[in-house]
Amino acid sequence: MEEVDCIVIGAGVVGLAVARACALGGRETILLEAQSAIGTGTSSRNSEVVHAGIYYPPGSLKARLCVQGRQALYAYCETHGVAHWRCGKLIVATAASQLPTLRALAANAAASGVDDLQWLEAAQAQAQEPALRCVAALQSPSTGVVDSHGLMQALLGDLEAAGGMLALCSPVVSGRVDGKHGIVLQVGGDEPMEIRTSCLINSAGLQAASLAARLEGVPPETIPRMKLAKGNYYALSVASPFSHLIYPVPVKGGLGVHLTLDLGRRARFGPDVQWVDTVDYDVDPARADSFYDSIRQYWPQLPDGALHADYAGVRPKLAHAEAGDADFLIQDARQHGVPGLINLYGIESPGLTACLGIADEVLGRLSF
Repeated sequence: MEEVDCIVIGAGVVGLAVARACALGGRETILLEAQSAIGTGTSSRNSEVVHAGIYYPPGSLKARLCVQGRQALYAYCETHGVAHWRCGKLIVATAASQLPTLRALAANAAASGVDDLQWLEAAQAQAQEPALRCVAALQSPSTGVVDSHGLMQALLGDLEAAGGMLALCSPVVSGRVDGKHGIVLQVGGDEPMEIRTSCLINSAGLQAASLAARLEGVPPETIPRMKLAKGNYYALSVASPFSHLIYPVPVKGGLGVHLTLDLGRRARFGPDVQWVDTVDYDVDPARADSFYDSIRQYWPQLPDGALHADYAGVRPKLAHAEAGDADFLIQDARQHGVPGLINLYGIESPGLTACLGIADEVLGRLSF
């Protein structure tokens, strides 16, 4: 039976960041990925936004790790040549009734350590974005976008340079907790094998809960029931008049229909929230019809027929919208009783922004 110090399951951006941190910390590390390439799930099907940390409850993992991770991510991109653009974001109130929510959002951000937000009156916002309609806006200078694929390749390069190894096409079929001797995994693929480890990080994203359920010895009551939230994106077929990301005041269950830009300055709208039972990435063009009225609240000149289906992603949710936005769930032995096991559940947005912060959090918990 093969033995290795540390195994990370799931080569999305968070799994790559965690595996890199383990390897840089001197642990013999293998990163197992069921697919034939890295980052084929949630990590490559998102807005690629670097979030400031505005929306999350102060003291939550999302708030703390987003602020910490955002600072680390920008520094990492600079030193590793990962393409990024600190374009900034405007969160806009389109009616006077939304102003209290906008002010509450500013207070929430400040309590979470976001110290660079700027309040803009309508004329100030429209001086920066003439096509914008609003009564006021919050400007977030530290919001940006990043090349997620370039980031993942850089993290993989660091992992391998530190002696770590990536094993593609290596699904974990089952596993068992082997008392004081660690955790034994049955790994499939072309050459099925058993591997024993004293340190296992479950970063399987959409499959994290089902993976934990296949590990004999993990208490079933500690495994959450995951909800799948599909997000559809629609690209703009005309030139965008905006140089910032534009977000409406958030609504219950989401951030509203917002405009993001990629590194090529291409504009898209989304994601929406479509609750699904299985993972699929088909985009229904007809869903774009419901976007127009929302977008025209802040961009009245959006032309008819300007949106077309682009792509979709699926987010691993721990709660439906009615129950409020759930925090990241990072479980260690204090929660499930299995030494050396860390489960990462519900790692949705701002997981990309927070990936380096999450990696530090995991390392700090491995001693429990």
